[in-house]
Amino acid sequence: MSIFIDETTKVIVQGITGRDGSFHTKSMIDDGTRVVAGVTPGKGGGSVHDVPVHDSVAEARAATGADTSVIYVPAPFAADAVWEALDAGVKLIVCITEGVPVADMIELHAAVEASSSRLIGPNCPGLISPGKSKVGILPGSIHIPGRVGLVSRSGTLTYQVVDHLTRAGIGQSTCIGIGGDPIIGTNFLDTLEAFEADPETDGVVMIGEIGGTDEQEAARYIQNSMKKPVVAFIAGRTAPPGKRMGHAGAIISGSAGTAAEKTEALNAAGVPVARIPSEIPNLMTRALA
Repeated sequence: MSIFIDETTKVIVQGITGRDGSFHTKSMIDDGTRVVAGVTPGKGGGSVHDVPVHDSVAEARAATGADTSVIYVPAPFAADAVWEALDAGVKLIVCITEGVPVADMIELHAAVEASSSRLIGPNCPGLISPGKSKVGILPGSIHIPGRVGLVSRSGTLTYQVVDHLTRAGIGQSTCIGIGGDPIIGTNFLDTLEAFEADPETDGVVMIGEIGGTDEQEAARYIQNSMKKPVVAFIAGRTAPPGKRMGHAGAIISGSAGTAAEKTEALNAAGVPVARIPSEIPNLMTRALA
């Protein structure tokens, strides 16, 4: 099993005729994803990689019964693309786009919370259930099917840690990059809860970073509600306070956002925290023993 996506997932690509949309559509198809339609307003009737293109998400969904949409639309138009997918009743919306204005996300976040849809992102690499489906930009070649879930605020660190896991023979059930923006859809708590309920996930790797208190909230959830083992890594141990590092959300405001405070909270919840990413496979192996 896996969480959020599987071999039955049917995907619409919003922005399929653009450079990124076209490139990653082919990659998703090559990795076994059922890409059933694309959307670019004004370009309906054409095709990209033999995927039919429609003028709207509602039209594409009516024609295909798709349940998932992935968005490769420039930042000024990405929020509108999410709204369109939401209005069309798409159950899982994955927004890859970086640079979506926070003001746009405030209103969107409230609308998603009030709906039956789930949003992953923005500014994220998406998710993959190896051997079943990939929605986003994660490199499928480094993943292998297995029973360890992974959730991360960082896209690049997701790839690095997955590579370490795969090289150690530890396969993955689902890997999710939730994004590092200040306001996102699916967060650590949502994902940890889903992994805890998944009968084919035995343990979870959580990759956090400096800034905010999401990792501390996750630590409380793990301590109070999770039976499955979790191991973690916190990026930004040497980041100077007050400096923005990478993601818009990765800025320290007071002591709560530091790597040290996050590590302390996770350790108190019984979560071992790796000093460097390459330590994660051994920590997970011991946690599952």
